[in-house]
Amino acid sequence: MDEYIERFGPARIWAATVVVLAVAVVALAVAFPQRVYVDLIWQYYWGPVVADAHGWNCVAWADGAELPCNEAGADAGPTAEPGYTAISYAGYIPTLLLLLIGIYFIIDWLEIERFRAGFFALFPFMLFGGALRTVEDANVAAYRDTGELAIELPWSGFLISPLIYVTVFLVALIAIVAGVWLERKEYVSGYEYPLFGVGAVALAATLGFLGYTAATEPYSTFYPSIPAIVLTAATVSTALLWLAIERFAPDLNAGTRHMGIVIIWAHAVDGFANQLMLDWSHVWGLEYTPKHPVNDAIVTYTGALLPQSAEVIGQAWPFALLKLAAPVFIIWLFNEEIFDESPQFAFLLLVAVVAVGLGPGTRDMLRATFGV
Repeated sequence: MDEYIERFGPARIWAATVVVLAVAVVALAVAFPQRVYVDLIWQYYWGPVVADAHGWNCVAWADGAELPCNEAGADAGPTAEPGYTAISYAGYIPTLLLLLIGIYFIIDWLEIERFRAGFFALFPFMLFGGALRTVEDANVAAYRDTGELAIELPWSGFLISPLIYVTVFLVALIAIVAGVWLERKEYVSGYEYPLFGVGAVALAATLGFLGYTAATEPYSTFYPSIPAIVLTAATVSTALLWLAIERFAPDLNAGTRHMGIVIIWAHAVDGFANQLMLDWSHVWGLEYTPKHPVNDAIVTYTGALLPQSAEVIGQAWPFALLKLAAPVFIIWLFNEEIFDESPQFAFLLLVAVVAVGLGPGTRDMLRATFGV
């Protein structure tokens, strides 16, 4: 293996691996359409996207017609529900790792050195991803109200997890390349400034669209108390946790330094947004159900093991605590040695860590804020 890596280079081997895997999947789907495409790809990967895009709880294959389960016959074929399963995770996680490796090669090719600056410059894109996902929620609300999708499939699929990560990545990649070019042409002092600017503009435009929809469409509204509660809880808990780390275990953040604040805050937003919506969405006349296996399991077991507590403070509070504890563990893992040995890969992993927390958390908060 080392001989092949030295001969062809790791980037070419990665590209060849991606091409071979893509061709193999397409070939198997064509050769065995029922077993591979319908029973695997559609049921666990594309079917959930179709269901999510229409706001259906369940979608049936129905010989390719893709109907709500309650409208399909008993022998309509496989069915799919919005959200993730263990099988879908088994496909998405290796794909994410391949994507991260590819991004690593792009960063190496661009010869980016100020990784911490890039980490903070990418912060608006993580908020942008959640806001963009809320646009799809508004699209679903429009479908419920009018019977038609404002953004049709397959295009709306790129606003639904996990494809939305690809969409945001492509926008961020274009911004990074443009920022590096502007820096090398000496138009700006650092690539991070135009990178942050593009993300901020994209976020502002998306929030503006959601605000316009809330002001003009009957299927959307505006509850400012929801982001006020979530952001206050996340910020206060992050500040207290960070002060505790600085006071009692300062070595924990020796590697991540101030990036650790962003990591904790991102997952705190996710935790408190989920807790508020799963337990208290009825206060605003909203309904919210867990779409991730972890959320679902926590709500189920909390209700079963602590029924009296669940009646008073809800069932999702352990998820909020978990989302505060997990980033502390991550900060501890990313010590100074990791940044010294491979700063590019450490940077990429931390961006991914923040994105998988802040993206869904922002979406859950904004979805409730705009009532979609």
